[in-house]
Amino acid sequence: MDVKQLPPGRVIEAVDVLCEAFVDYPVMRFVIGRGGSAYVPLLRTLIHFFTVARFLRNDVVLAATAAEDEVVATANVVLPGERMAPAALEKERDAVWGKLGDAARRRYEAYGEASRKFDIKQPHYHLAMVGVRRSHTGRGLARALLDALHEMSRRDSRSCGVTLNTEDPRNVSIYEHLGYQVIGQTQISNDLRTWSFYRADE
Repeated sequence: MDVKQLPPGRVIEAVDVLCEAFVDYPVMRFVIGRGGSAYVPLLRTLIHFFTVARFLRNDVVLAATAAEDEVVATANVVLPGERMAPAALEKERDAVWGKLGDAARRRYEAYGEASRKFDIKQPHYHLAMVGVRRSHTGRGLARALLDALHEMSRRDSRSCGVTLNTEDPRNVSIYEHLGYQVIGQTQISNDLRTWSFYRADE
C-alpha cells in the first residue's frame, strides 16, 4: 500500500470511498434527515461537497492506494490557519443546500456549532473525514493515513497537533489507543452525540 496526497482531478475516487464508508454514519443520517431512495444520492452530494472543499481551500486529501493505483482509503484534512473561503466554494455550498434543503442546512450548522465549542486555540491539523472501502477494512489503512497525518503535523512548525471528531462511540477507545485525548463531548440530538479529540505532536 502507498499513502500519498491526491490531486484535484481524482476527487471522485475519494468521494466513492467516503460514500461507501459513511453510508450509515450518524452525522450523515442526522444532516440528510431522509431515508429511502433519496438518501444515497444526497449522501453523495454532501460528501462530494466536503471533499471538493478541501481542494478549493488548498487543504489535503490523503489516499492509500492498492494495486494499479486504486484508491481504497482516504482522509480529508484541514490545514492550520484561518483562510477566506474562495468564491467557488461559496457557489458549491449554495448548490449543495439547494439540493438538501434548509432543514438539512440547519441541522448541519447545529452540528458544527456544537463541535466547535471544543476547538483548540493553537494552529493545528484537523482530520475532517477518514474512510476505508469495505473490501479493505482490517488492513491498517486508516492507521496508515493517520500516521501520515501525524507526521505532516510534526514536520509543520505552525502546528501543535491534530484534532478530530467522532459520532460513533465505538471509535472512542480506538482514537484513545492512538494517542488522542477527549477534550469535550456533547449531545446534539436524541440520536447524535459527538466526541472531540486532540493529539499533541510528540
